Amino acid sequence: MVVGGSGVDTIVRVDSLPVPLADSVHVGPIEEWPGHTGGNVALGARALGLKVALLDCIGDDWTGAQVRERLAKGDVEFAPLISPAGTRRAVNLVDASGRRMSFYDARDSADLRMPRDFYLPRLRRTRHIHLSIMNFARFLYDDIEHLGVPVSTDLHDWDGLADHHREFALRSDLVFLSAAGAGEGITALMREILHEGRAETVVATAGADGSYLLTRDGGSTPHHIPAAVPPAPAVDSNGAGDAFVCGFLYGRLTGRDVLECARLGAVAGAFACTAPGSTALIAPEALLTADQIRSSGTHDPA
Repeated sequence: MVVGGSGVDTIVRVDSLPVPLADSVHVGPIEEWPGHTGGNVALGARALGLKVALLDCIGDDWTGAQVRERLAKGDVEFAPLISPAGTRRAVNLVDASGRRMSFYDARDSADLRMPRDFYLPRLRRTRHIHLSIMNFARFLYDDIEHLGVPVSTDLHDWDGLADHHREFALRSDLVFLSAAGAGEGITALMREILHEGRAETVVATAGADGSYLLTRDGGSTPHHIPAAVPPAPAVDSNGAGDAFVCGFLYGRLTGRDVLECARLGAVAGAFACTAPGSTALIAPEALLTADQIRSSGTHDPA
């Protein structure tokens, strides 16, 4: 079960980042791609053969219709509530190497809530919950803990200081975040999440530098997981972190150990970079084959 985080990305391709200061910059075709973090995780997990439902609040607008259409095509069970603020949007600048800069319009009002009688029956029939860091999602934690269902979250580029992310960081069993937010302090932040919260595992993704994994019983030094090599040229990093989450969760829900889960995440994340707009969704056969080739042909010095 994925809660929150659907929306539509407007992709603008530029030669380089940052873009030059100019009144007008000529770009290639500007495209709209439904997804965002929750939608991407739901679609990616479904492509891996997991049965997935997404609960979210979206607008009764043309962007919301795009979200509905893509999730339906991806065979994701989607249960939306209508938000008067409309569907979340982002404008993402993507350079020639696939790097991106995102301008995110969250839209949701601070008092937006998801009714208990809407989500609780659905939570009772799920074996894992992934909460996007939408404000309304934090109010599900008490019921999730009461049900005893494991929960994961992605803090994205949290710097360890912003209050919005802290409850998600400390009340989730499995925490993902980007190393970019905390910079050189990422290891200390990972340790803090484990020490102060309930997480058993924290994973920090670092793009081309791979990822770092720290567990409650695995020592104080994060284990480094090298990045996987994309099977085709990288054209767009939108959704790569979400794909990593999908690969990791697939491994977790199929009984693999955390290091193998992280390797699967790396393979899925690399694959996601090979097509525009988070549309490269890896299938389980390709995921496992690529990981077998990778694990037999590489050595992790860490």
